[in-house]
Amino acid sequence: MLMTEAPIVQTAEGPVRGLRRDDDLAFLGIPYAAPPTGRRRLLAPQPVEPWTEVLDATTYGATPQRREEPNALIPEPSVPGASTLNVNVFTPAVEGSLPVLVWIHGGGYSAGSPASPWYDGRSFSRDGVVTVTLSYRLGFDGFGVIDDAPDNRGVRDWLAALEWVKRNIAAFGGDPEKVTIAGQSAGGGAVLTLLGMASAQHLFRAGMAFSAALGDLPRERARRRSIQLAGMAGVTEATLDGFRAVKERELTRRQYEASLLGKAGLAATTAVLTDGLPWGPVIDGELIERPAPESLAAGVGAGKPLLLGATDDEFTMVFDTAPRMLRRIPARLALRLLETAGPRRRRWLRANRTRRGAVAVLGRFVTDRVFRSLVVRVAEARRGSDTWVYRFAWVSPAQGWSCHCLDVPFWWDCLGEKHVAALAGEDPPQWLADDMHAAAVSFVRDGDPGWPAWRTEPGMTRVFGDQPKLSRSAYDDALPLA
Repeated sequence: MLMTEAPIVQTAEGPVRGLRRDDDLAFLGIPYAAPPTGRRRLLAPQPVEPWTEVLDATTYGATPQRREEPNALIPEPSVPGASTLNVNVFTPAVEGSLPVLVWIHGGGYSAGSPASPWYDGRSFSRDGVVTVTLSYRLGFDGFGVIDDAPDNRGVRDWLAALEWVKRNIAAFGGDPEKVTIAGQSAGGGAVLTLLGMASAQHLFRAGMAFSAALGDLPRERARRRSIQLAGMAGVTEATLDGFRAVKERELTRRQYEASLLGKAGLAATTAVLTDGLPWGPVIDGELIERPAPESLAAGVGAGKPLLLGATDDEFTMVFDTAPRMLRRIPARLALRLLETAGPRRRRWLRANRTRRGAVAVLGRFVTDRVFRSLVVRVAEARRGSDTWVYRFAWVSPAQGWSCHCLDVPFWWDCLGEKHVAALAGEDPPQWLADDMHAAAVSFVRDGDPGWPAWRTEPGMTRVFGDQPKLSRSAYDDALPLA
């Protein structure tokens, strides 16, 4: 690096100029693959063309998310442009061999952006960790099935970005052998998907999955959705050339509706319980051979430490606006709308008998079905592997629940960021952010967050709430759905 006000680093592809900040260095919008446009659109990521002139890396690169989601819980800006496959690097120094955190953003595999102020790596730089955030293709462009195009293009983007990290992170002061992948929601699902892929094992040494939402979509289901989208968007043939002939924004505009396959009303709201996420990683039999929990149970990724958990009421807030009639229905009857299997429904109700009211019951059931039961399945599937489990139980005074995304600014220790108050209230507890961020740093650095592993003391969970504590029964109420 040239010791000037604007730092310059030589990557394998060419030199990049970043920003010198008060406490660290930032390099933004570095392409890890060629723009997925023209003849490269809907193909696997292609190598970037090397450059010799210094590339300006002082602003975030273009994002696959083309418009911001109006109801997004995390501020994730959209940046226009064609070169959407890029990484951002935050480092305390370009000399040394520091542990590396690679962050994969959430957004249901259809939205989200690495350019969020919450994902600024300054807090990890402060604690001696190099941070990388990455973009990847979303929705149909990333995960739609086209018979004459490669499946799982978004997953292939993750792999290409991680190959970039392995190839280049030493130039930014990071150790390519000390990479921890992490993410929240769809990003947490990405971590579990990668952990369960034999072909990805050389790219990282540990994983952190926060509120993981898995894709694991059957290929035929994803293919039907893609054909449905073709018809809605005016694609004459559901082929590579047919989809390329339609503008990206037309597919993006229609992709959510296409995933519902005729569902409306409550059925549309609860479709994720019956049909999975609208778009996401597909079990294609090649790159992804089987669902992630099955791969983990078979021993894939067994040698890598894993930290995972969920919030107490990930999506209960969705039912806060439920029709008044639904609120008046007894909780046991309301639950029949979501779970038709009587024995399982009754077992879950017995385990959650302290929940009162239809909103609380339905919200916790969805949380358990999608998120909390997955924590138990994964922890149990890994048997003797090093697995640590947490539970986020702090309730937001602004939202009234321990809701989805609420834990993210605590992990990143960014409670002072101006967008946090809308989700966490005006005075969220800094001591809790100190505790959680320290656990994340400890895990990235040492592969251990600082409490007993799930298997060494069965069921042991670190509960992040009003009072710090350990519990062996923190996920017992989710067991009937595991």
